[in-house]
Amino acid sequence: MSAVSATPGTLTALRLELEEFLFAEAELIDAWRLDEWLELFGPEGRWMVPCPGLPDGDPDRTLFLINDDAFILRHRIGGLMGRTAHAESPKSRIRHLVANVRPSLAEDNTIGVRANFVVYRTRAGATDAYVGEYRHIVERGGPLGFRFVERRSVLDHTALRPQSSVSFIL
Repeated sequence: MSAVSATPGTLTALRLELEEFLFAEAELIDAWRLDEWLELFGPEGRWMVPCPGLPDGDPDRTLFLINDDAFILRHRIGGLMGRTAHAESPKSRIRHLVANVRPSLAEDNTIGVRANFVVYRTRAGATDAYVGEYRHIVERGGPLGFRFVERRSVLDHTALRPQSSVSFIL
């Protein structure tokens, strides 16, 4: 995605719109309103979490913790919301903090957006923190004004210890 130049005022207005989008998205996840969250993806939308240590990995060539297209993502959400989701029964308490949102425009009318995140997960009396950077590609549309073409959650961790699993949405 090659960047297109924009005026500082244009990027500031876009950043504010994207912040609102990302904050609302985090709220949907934290409230386990995952059916509504799915509506934030375009028909070809993907959610990806590269393996720790390979943040720039190519999903066609390297192993990813998560590399879901729309079909697989629907099944993942169905499983998480079902009664047989042992990894999330009872459901974890999740809290997303999103900061340092930075947009960039592309020639194909998509928008790159980077943001830092901390996701706290409380389950069985323990709280784990997942820290990283979002590297999303979005386009205009969807119920909150944007929709994901690609939603990439890049963890800063070199391993998933003590957390060891990602059975919720980062």
